[in-house]
Amino acid sequence: MAERYDILAKVISQKGHCAAGHNVGDEWVIGSHTPEGMCIPAFNSMLPKARALMYGGALPFGDNPYVTTVACPDAQNPLVLELSRIQQ
Repeated sequence: MAERYDILAKVISQKGHCAAGHNVGDEWVIGSHTPEGMCIPAFNSMLPKARALMYGGALPFGDNPYVTTVACPDAQNPLVLELSRIQQ
């Protein structure tokens, strides 16, 4: 079985009003369960990149292949999350 890493998801930008009440600085650890308190649209938008990082993948965007950003699908009230692999 492949090594699995936990992922830290942190809100780094919020414009407008987030209907779920997420704010800059909110953090969740994504491990083997859906993180409590994170809205489904934000979780769904980050899941493909989070799973890649979780199972040893690297992403070619930016300076660090183990850190990336994702945006919530609410274009009227954009929320941006930073995903980073938690090294063990």
